Amino acid sequence: MARRPAPQRPGARTAQLAATGSAVGRGRTTGAPAPDGPIAVVGPREPCPCGSGRRYKACHGERRRTAPVLRPFVGRRDEPDLVALRELVPSATATLRLSVEHLAAHPEHADRRITLATMLPQAAPALVRDSGEILVAIQVAVPGLDASRDIAGALLAALDAEPGTVVDAPVASSPPLVEQRSGGLTALPGLVDLLDPAPLEISVHAGFDWWLPPSDDDSGPGQEVAAMLERANSTVVPTSRLTSVPAAYWCHPGDRWHLRWAFPLAVPAGATSAPDASTSGAGDGAWTDADTAASEEALLDALARLAASERLTVGAGSRFVGFFRADGLVVPVWDLAADTPADHCEEPAAALRQAYRDALAVTAPLSPSERRIRAGLVGRSLTLR
Repeated sequence: MARRPAPQRPGARTAQLAATGSAVGRGRTTGAPAPDGPIAVVGPREPCPCGSGRRYKACHGERRRTAPVLRPFVGRRDEPDLVALRELVPSATATLRLSVEHLAAHPEHADRRITLATMLPQAAPALVRDSGEILVAIQVAVPGLDASRDIAGALLAALDAEPGTVVDAPVASSPPLVEQRSGGLTALPGLVDLLDPAPLEISVHAGFDWWLPPSDDDSGPGQEVAAMLERANSTVVPTSRLTSVPAAYWCHPGDRWHLRWAFPLAVPAGATSAPDASTSGAGDGAWTDADTAASEEALLDALARLAASERLTVGAGSRFVGFFRADGLVVPVWDLAADTPADHCEEPAAALRQAYRDALAVTAPLSPSERRIRAGLVGRSLTLR
């Protein structure tokens, strides 16, 4: 908006062009149409025929690009963990199971072994090992408009690829491809369409040694591959996933210790959800309906209530420092006391989860002190894009 020229009096520039004939001489209509009439097409740098005084390319000729999807993994019960794998965790894997509907349509895929990985060598979207095993990445170099559809597109390409192939197909939801496709993003399959709805079983790793398949002769990698692995492993921040609560990750960057915890939100009206997603995987290791806030506003209210009662803690010496938004979810962050191991957060995190459930159930308005605390929480927030 700041780069657009200052608006002129409506119709002034158009009338001037009509008088000089500069546009008419090229066979274009320059008169301002009726308010409900069609807008004539002119050159992108010429004044818009609507009479706004702006150039056509910045007015009625402006390209309307599809907006990125705010919550790419909405509809899956493990949405917070998928967000964490994409934004927080350096090295992790999870076995993927295809949905019954997909296998019914493609029985040839029934025996394929598929692993979701945080990142693959050279940031490849997917690869097929010589054994036929498929590795598909959730972190890629050039993301599209919808991470879920990008992963699904890479997975479908890998299912059709030959063993020993690195999938280098274009990003499924890249803006140019979406604009050319009839139906846009809605015509592309997502993870909710391809995968079994059960929550993923995630394994966090200390490095990227899992990039290499097991060796039959125990000879180990060559010198060049070993050097590549060493460089990659040196970038990994020590990270652990808590077992007492879902989607909570302890990490130790440098001389700091943190706990970052992705919280769930309800599925918006009209969004596609996985079958039986509300009941699958219920238990201590998965989110339930009691943990799920109806909206971000309700979630922040619950955090404010906990902070006001000094219960927003994950153990002795911990300090709540704020939250950030990633892929449409809220991720609170705590500083931990020095040398706090991950297992020392388990019991306090489980207690905080129960307190959070209780706070979500409160429907009374916030007190003045709780409103001040809530405003402070929002002031310390950050949105990742």
